Amino acid sequence: MPQYLVAIQHPEDYDATQEGEAMIRDIAALNEEMDAVGVRFFAGGLESARGARSLRRQPGGGIAITDGPYLEAKEHVGGFWILECADMDEALAWGRKAVVACRVPVEVRAFLRTRPKRESPGRGGSE
Repeated sequence: MPQYLVAIQHPEDYDATQEGEAMIRDIAALNEEMDAVGVRFFAGGLESARGARSLRRQPGGGIAITDGPYLEAKEHVGGFWILECADMDEALAWGRKAVVACRVPVEVRAFLRTRPKRESPGRGGSE
Protein backbone atom coordinates (compact mmCIF):
# COMPACT_ATOMS: atom_id res chain seq x y z
CA MET A 1 0.00 0.00 0.00
CA PRO A 2 1.35 3.48 -0.77
CA GLN A 3 2.76 5.51 2.11
CA TYR A 4 2.20 9.21 2.70
CA LEU A 5 3.95 11.74 4.88
CA VAL A 6 1.64 14.08 6.80
CA ALA A 7 4.04 16.73 8.09
CA ILE A 8 3.00 19.24 10.74
CA GLN A 9 4.25 22.74 9.85
CA HIS A 10 5.17 24.93 12.82
CA PRO A 11 5.86 28.64 12.38
CA GLU A 12 9.43 29.72 13.05
CA ASP A 13 8.47 31.15 16.46
CA TYR A 14 6.30 28.18 17.51
CA ASP A 15 6.08 27.80 21.27
CA ALA A 16 5.24 24.22 22.24
CA THR A 17 4.55 25.32 25.81
CA GLN A 18 1.35 26.90 24.51
CA GLU A 19 -0.12 23.54 23.47
CA GLY A 20 -3.19 23.10 25.63
CA GLU A 21 -4.83 20.01 27.05
CA ALA A 22 -7.56 20.17 24.37
CA MET A 23 -4.99 20.01 21.57
CA ILE A 24 -3.14 17.13 23.22
CA ARG A 25 -6.44 15.25 23.59
CA ASP A 26 -7.36 15.97 19.95
CA ILE A 27 -4.03 14.64 18.67
CA ALA A 28 -4.30 11.54 20.90
CA ALA A 29 -7.83 10.92 19.58
CA LEU A 30 -6.60 11.27 16.00
CA ASN A 31 -3.79 8.79 16.68
CA GLU A 32 -6.31 6.35 18.16
CA GLU A 33 -8.58 6.75 15.13
CA MET A 34 -5.65 6.15 12.76
CA ASP A 35 -4.63 3.05 14.73
CA ALA A 36 -8.20 1.73 14.79
CA VAL A 37 -8.38 1.66 10.99
CA GLY A 38 -4.76 0.53 10.60
CA VAL A 39 -3.53 3.51 8.59
CA ARG A 40 -0.81 4.79 10.96
CA PHE A 41 2.58 3.25 10.17
CA PHE A 42 4.68 5.63 12.29
CA ALA A 43 4.37 9.02 13.97
CA GLY A 44 6.75 11.30 15.80
CA GLY A 45 7.20 14.81 17.05
CA LEU A 46 10.38 16.79 16.50
CA GLU A 47 12.27 19.17 18.74
CA SER A 48 12.45 22.85 17.75
CA ALA A 49 14.19 23.64 14.46
CA ARG A 50 16.61 25.79 16.48
CA GLY A 51 18.19 22.56 17.72
CA ALA A 52 18.65 21.11 14.22
CA ARG A 53 22.02 20.61 12.57
CA SER A 54 22.52 20.74 8.81
CA LEU A 55 25.20 18.85 6.94
CA ARG A 56 26.47 19.92 3.53
CA ARG A 57 29.06 18.36 1.29
CA GLN A 58 31.93 20.71 0.58
CA PRO A 59 34.23 20.94 -2.42
CA GLY A 60 36.99 18.41 -1.91
CA GLY A 61 34.68 15.92 -0.18
CA GLY A 62 34.49 17.39 3.32
CA ILE A 63 31.27 17.78 5.25
CA ALA A 64 30.30 21.04 6.94
CA ILE A 65 27.95 20.94 9.93
CA THR A 66 26.08 24.11 10.81
CA ASP A 67 23.55 24.98 13.50
CA GLY A 68 19.92 25.25 12.49
CA PRO A 69 17.70 23.85 9.78
CA TYR A 70 18.92 23.30 6.22
CA LEU A 71 16.54 25.84 4.72
CA GLU A 72 15.86 29.33 5.92
CA ALA A 73 12.08 29.24 6.20
CA LYS A 74 9.24 30.73 8.18
CA GLU A 75 7.86 27.26 8.90
CA HIS A 76 9.53 24.00 9.91
CA VAL A 77 8.41 20.42 10.34
CA GLY A 78 7.33 19.98 13.95
CA GLY A 79 6.18 16.38 13.73
CA PHE A 80 4.80 13.88 11.28
CA TRP A 81 2.83 10.76 10.57
CA ILE A 82 3.66 8.11 8.00
CA LEU A 83 0.37 6.68 6.84
CA GLU A 84 -0.46 3.73 4.63
CA CYS A 85 -3.39 4.86 2.51
CA ALA A 86 -5.07 3.61 -0.64
CA ASP A 87 -4.43 6.91 -2.45
CA MET A 88 -3.77 10.63 -2.08
CA ASP A 89 -7.46 11.35 -1.48
CA GLU A 90 -7.46 9.15 1.62
CA ALA A 91 -4.18 10.71 2.81
CA LEU A 92 -5.67 14.19 2.35
CA ALA A 93 -8.70 13.21 4.43
CA TRP A 94 -6.32 12.36 7.29
CA GLY A 95 -4.39 15.57 6.61
CA ARG A 96 -7.60 17.57 7.10
CA LYS A 97 -8.07 15.93 10.49
CA ALA A 98 -4.44 16.67 11.37
CA VAL A 99 -4.93 20.38 10.61
CA VAL A 100 -7.87 20.47 13.02
CA ALA A 101 -6.14 18.48 15.77
CA CYS A 102 -2.76 20.25 15.55
CA ARG A 103 -4.10 23.74 14.83
CA VAL A 104 -1.31 24.42 12.31
CA PRO A 105 -0.87 23.73 8.59
CA VAL A 106 0.21 20.30 7.41
CA GLU A 107 1.78 19.03 4.22
CA VAL A 108 0.77 15.71 2.67
CA ARG A 109 3.24 14.07 0.33
CA ALA A 110 3.54 10.59 -1.15
CA PHE A 111 6.70 8.57 -0.65
CA LEU A 112 8.43 7.48 -3.83
CA ARG A 113 7.41 3.99 -4.72
CA THR A 114 10.36 1.87 -5.66
CA ARG A 115 10.34 -1.71 -6.71
CA PRO A 116 12.69 -4.16 -5.07
CA LYS A 117 15.40 -5.41 -7.39
CA ARG A 118 14.94 -8.97 -8.50
CA GLU A 119 17.95 -11.17 -8.15
CA SER A 120 19.09 -13.25 -11.10
CA PRO A 121 18.72 -17.02 -10.89
CA GLY A 122 21.85 -18.52 -9.40
CA ARG A 123 22.67 -15.34 -7.45
CA GLY A 124 20.69 -15.99 -4.33
CA GLY A 125 17.24 -15.53 -5.84
CA SER A 126 14.56 -18.17 -5.96
CA GLU A 127 14.04 -19.88 -9.25
